[in-house]
Formats: sequence, C-alpha cells, structure tokens
Amino acid sequence: MEFPRLPSPSSVAEHFARALAASERAEWPYRHWRLSDVLPESMCVGILSLPIPPPLVALTDGTRASFNAKRIFFSAERIARYAPCAVLAAALQRPQVARGLASTLGIPAEGSFLRMEYIQDTDGMWLEPHCDIPEKLFSMVIYLCTGPDAKDWGTDIYDSERRWVGRSATEFDSAVIFTPGANTWHGFEPRPVVGIRRLMEINYVRPSWRDRDQLCFPERPIQLSAEAL
Repeated sequence: MEFPRLPSPSSVAEHFARALAASERAEWPYRHWRLSDVLPESMCVGILSLPIPPPLVALTDGTRASFNAKRIFFSAERIARYAPCAVLAAALQRPQVARGLASTLGIPAEGSFLRMEYIQDTDGMWLEPHCDIPEKLFSMVIYLCTGPDAKDWGTDIYDSERRWVGRSATEFDSAVIFTPGANTWHGFEPRPVVGIRRLMEINYVRPSWRDRDQLCFPERPIQLSAEAL
C-alpha cells in the first residue's frame, strides 16, 4: 500500500497557487511575502517520509557551502527514485505556478530552472547573516518543522546594517518568499536544535547556474505559456 497517498502534481500546483494568491506582502526590513497552508498535507507527509537521513555535519563555518557534498537536492536522480520528489517538482515546474510567481514577485521566470533543497538541520547548525546571490530569482523557505521547540527555529532577519530585527514564524506548512537583493540579510543564529529542523528551500535560478546537478530538470527550463505534461 502506498503511503502516503500523494496528490497529483496538478492538485499540488492549484493548492500552491491559492496560497500564493492569498499571501501577505510586507516591506520591512525588505520586501517579502508570507504564505500559509502552502502544500497539501499529504504532500508534506510524503516529503517527511522520504528515506533520506539528516546529513552528519561535524563542523560548519556558518555557510551551507561548507558541507556541499552532503546537501540534499531534488535532483533528476531523486525525482526518478522517489515519488514525493517527482510530484512536488512536477507541480512547481508547471506554467500555472510559474505565472503566479512571475506576476506576484515581478521576476523573469521564463527560461529559469527549478532548484529544490531538502534541509534537515540538527544541533550545531548555524548560518551567518548573508544575502542570497542574484542568480536566484527568488528564495522560498517552506517550514516543515515539528516538535515542541520548532517555534524557535525560524530564519533570523537583519536590517541593512546587519542588525538582528526578528525571526520568521515557523508554523507547519507556512512559507516566506523574497527576491534576493543587497539588503536581504538573513541567517540562523546558533541555538539548540532538539530534533530535526526540516525545511524546503525552493528557487527559480537563472540559466547561468553552474551546478546543474542541483536542478530538478536541468534540460527543461520553466515555461509560462504551455502546461507541462
């Protein structure tokens, strides 16, 4: 018996499109959008059920690049192997979703590529304040954290002077989206993580993206005009 019974890519796309249309935009300390009920619950359960253990990271310098070889991307290989990866990738590749993101965020989505990372942070993980690189057209984090301490595991937000100003909420199946810029400082201050801090980071990236093995469909750019099969 299949568990969980996954939704179709089209129903995931429609669910996400509704969440995006209902998103709340804020301007401080930089423009971002907050979403709730981002994915169908069975889609979330499918991701959390993936037989992919958290990476063992002994030391980090405050960047994910310090353990690049252990990061988990929904690559073409994983999409071929795991149904939850395939369903979510197909959903967010659909022109319906791309048009919504292009319109809401004001990004040139046509011709970009879908990149998705499954993050499972454990105790000792931290990220220094940083801005995402402009090769990412947008950055979205979907929080899939569970447990009594998950409320404290939001992304730390900084102002243009890199002063800490707040922390994202981490309600299950909520998300934050922003478009990278010179003032979009964010990170994860060192603090205890009792359990596993699970997230999805999702981007559309420019065609110049060098690490093609990180892309869901390295030979299929995002299209706005025709529905993908």
